[in-house]
Amino acid sequence: MEFSLLFNVFALVCILIASALTFWLVKPKSLVGSLPPGTIGWPIIGESFEYLKKGWNGKPQEFIHERMAKFSPQAFKTSLFGAQTVVLCGAAGNKFMFSNENKLVTAWWPASIDKIFPSSNQSSSNEEMKKMRKLLPHVLRGEALRDYVGTMDSIARRHLDSDWSNHDEVTVFPLAKMYTFWLACRLFISIEDPIHVAKFSKPFELIASGIYSVPINIPGTSFNKAIKASEQIRRDLRIIIKQRKIDLAENKVSPTQDVLSRMLLTPDEDGKFMHEMDVADKILGLLIGGHDTASITITFIVKYLAELPEVYDEVVKEQMEIMKSKEPGELLNWDDMQKMKYSWNVACEVLRLNPPLQGAFRQAIADFTYSGFSIPKGWKLYWSAHSTHRNPKYFSDPDKFNPLRFEGNKLTPYTYVPFGGGPRMCPGIEYARLEILAFMHNLVTRFKWEKVIPNDIVIVNPMPVPEGDLPIRLYRRET
Repeated sequence: MEFSLLFNVFALVCILIASALTFWLVKPKSLVGSLPPGTIGWPIIGESFEYLKKGWNGKPQEFIHERMAKFSPQAFKTSLFGAQTVVLCGAAGNKFMFSNENKLVTAWWPASIDKIFPSSNQSSSNEEMKKMRKLLPHVLRGEALRDYVGTMDSIARRHLDSDWSNHDEVTVFPLAKMYTFWLACRLFISIEDPIHVAKFSKPFELIASGIYSVPINIPGTSFNKAIKASEQIRRDLRIIIKQRKIDLAENKVSPTQDVLSRMLLTPDEDGKFMHEMDVADKILGLLIGGHDTASITITFIVKYLAELPEVYDEVVKEQMEIMKSKEPGELLNWDDMQKMKYSWNVACEVLRLNPPLQGAFRQAIADFTYSGFSIPKGWKLYWSAHSTHRNPKYFSDPDKFNPLRFEGNKLTPYTYVPFGGGPRMCPGIEYARLEILAFMHNLVTRFKWEKVIPNDIVIVNPMPVPEGDLPIRLYRRET
């Protein structure tokens, strides 16, 4: 075992001890009544390693399913990452969690997140998330997305030309991240030169690594590098924002050319415009949000299309019909995207089986009762996509890849939750749909492929990624 891994394991233990000692030594008075059944595992450490180990072995759903079967299909208690936690399960648990946002529960993030993403106005990451959700419907509304479809298609074409077409073998996940980040840079801040994008992506890689690292802020650690990278990006963004304000004032750029321009010209609910550093905070959050999740979905789409030729053939059939309706060189448009129904069903099934977001934490802001169990104020709660996504109660033959599940309106509410739900549902769903479909169209109309690692496994740490980041052999399609 490498020294760095040993250090991370040791550091994780230290952090768990530090974060949990207060609870274990001074238990809150509200811990009375009938808590859900379950186990809190080892003192201090709880069940954190068991939870992580299931993901490392490629079966994160087992942690949830085993405890639902052993304790209760409605809810069970555990201890994760130093926090006493109740996991609410099934469609009823999801509905309760999503519909009681800011009533009985509120979002909870580790304090370390605020160190990587400090707000310019000293508000918490939770408050910043609320502001972002109010802002995004304005800057990513329908008419804006319609205008972006051609740009998404253009970036997908350029990406495949530069990084796929001249290779017999590629590794999918890093290339998918390159595509989604390039696209985010173009649509959010109008940076599209590949060299500039590549240079800009380096500190984002450090942030992505640091978010999920042990939060020890000393020089050389991933967490420390992430903090410094965040500071550097904010400085760079402020330079871009200052110049954009000048260009807008002098009518040198369009008010609708990208999200940054729309953000600078969109007042808040009080009629006030955001300060430069506040805009930088929001753009940073958008770029981070668009960095990993869609690229993970794209990676698994490539994986399943390699494994399931009949699904690949159906996607090709749909996409070739669209391509035949276009003039040579003509870009995709909004109407084309609405025709990609089967392709999006494939993406939805990928998201069911391998959701980039496994679940999310909340915190009880009042004592309440759920399904006959008492939940004390201050306890953490967790909803897991796996309690429904791979549950035969909601999805027949749940481990089978079947895009036809999503034909029509067959799904039970609150069972399909890759984007969360309620007030905190991901506001970028439609943006993600368009960028994924633009990539799928260009990929399948150019290539067939096969996996280099036939029996690869999926490693979840904390997001799912195929073994080796999915290396594949490419074969150009005959036209």
